[in-house]
Amino acid sequence: MATLLTHDEYKAIAAGLEFPTQAFIDGGFRPAMSGKTFDTTNPATGKVLAKVAACGAEDVDFAVGKARDAFEDGRWSRLHPGERKEILLRLAKLIKRNSRELAVLESLDSGKTIYDCENVDVPETVHCIKWHAELIDKIYDQVSPASDNHIAMIVREPVGVVGLVLPWNFPLLMLAWKIGPALAAGNSVIVKPAKETTLTALRVAELAMEAGVPAGVFNVLPGGGGEVGEPLGLHMDVDMVSFTGSTATGRRFPKYSADSNLKEITLEMGGKNPAVVLDDAENLDRVAAHIVNGAFWNMGENCSASSRLIVQSGVKDELIERIVAHTREWPMGDPLDPVNRVGALVSKAHFDKVSSYLEKGQTVLLGGKAENGFVEPTIIDVADRDAKIVREEVFGPVLVVLTVESFEEAIALANDTEYGLAASIYTANAKKAIRGARSIRAGTVTVNSFGEGDISTPFGGYKSSGFGGRDNGIHAHDQYTRIKTIWLDLTDDADEAVA
Repeated sequence: MATLLTHDEYKAIAAGLEFPTQAFIDGGFRPAMSGKTFDTTNPATGKVLAKVAACGAEDVDFAVGKARDAFEDGRWSRLHPGERKEILLRLAKLIKRNSRELAVLESLDSGKTIYDCENVDVPETVHCIKWHAELIDKIYDQVSPASDNHIAMIVREPVGVVGLVLPWNFPLLMLAWKIGPALAAGNSVIVKPAKETTLTALRVAELAMEAGVPAGVFNVLPGGGGEVGEPLGLHMDVDMVSFTGSTATGRRFPKYSADSNLKEITLEMGGKNPAVVLDDAENLDRVAAHIVNGAFWNMGENCSASSRLIVQSGVKDELIERIVAHTREWPMGDPLDPVNRVGALVSKAHFDKVSSYLEKGQTVLLGGKAENGFVEPTIIDVADRDAKIVREEVFGPVLVVLTVESFEEAIALANDTEYGLAASIYTANAKKAIRGARSIRAGTVTVNSFGEGDISTPFGGYKSSGFGGRDNGIHAHDQYTRIKTIWLDLTDDADEAVA
């Protein structure tokens, strides 16, 4: 755990920050070619933090050209793996050295609590980049079994120019999840941060240059989806796009690929994740703590949030009582106050969307209040399994409670969704735990806990939650590399070689 400052100390740091506001292309900051800007605001106050360069198609084209030049001349792609490793380790050290500044910047720009930024986002960003840096010189290529007259080498090569499209819920950490393996593999990257949360990506790009990442290798283009994301997806000289965000937006990228150069696409998208609690679950107080963390951490703005509690009737009342008690321990307020666990939703538009799910006539067990950009942690008991709040991803601090009578009913209900990102199951029965984990159609299933694994475990989803690759672990490197076979013929006799 980080050593937290006082509320006044964080406000003093915030008052002294200089915000990066321009695009970062070819090793330096520059305005958008159009000269346009957009306001980035503090969700907790509604006040404008800075005017940021609003990039467009011409900026995308320029950045792609610089990234291509960098890739083809080998300044990074053909740099010795050990040298790439040392540079990325220096970047991790620089992020750690500037961690307090980055944590405050992240909190101001996104509405996230400084408690989480200090204890989760920044430390995990450092760890992620270090982990992938250390992996660079530990992944070996292969030689296949061939005859004595042949050698067949199977080698990994970087994909090339890669577009990285980020979400706004974990701006800094999702940046690390992508640049860690992408840069480690030797690619040149063009980062498109969410328009709502651009500041930390720009600051990290500056630190990367200081660490020794060559010009043209790490570029950041702020702007809207239509202005930057779409041109990036359609660009004929972009080899791959890795996207994390909503399912609605993610669906566009395979079409962009089909309409351009059939670039590789990986998607990590939404979820409507079940937390299944069976009658035999032990230590309901601990179960309740995990469910509260899963539902309300990061204001529920989390693709793996436990937004559906599926509970057997035998333990429902006791469990709900404990969940309510734990939720009351999550104070809401100014994100820069370290005592608060619930901050502001990222934007007015998203606040309006989440608030629209809080309708009159619902059986609200706790919360339900939404005003001025903040939504209370809310627990709603729902009987109608086809209700909008049950079927759709709310992406806010809202937990729906669904009651079941059996293990089989619980698993069937867990799978009754278009999504398949994450799930959890709570039971003292090992057979049910394993059967349930195997039966639930999700990319990550935790047993007796909420979580996503760690940096070593692949993360991604089934169904409408994504496809094409996995973040984290060695598997993350697979999506940023291509496999090539090199076949060597060792025979001296021409006729034998043909044969």
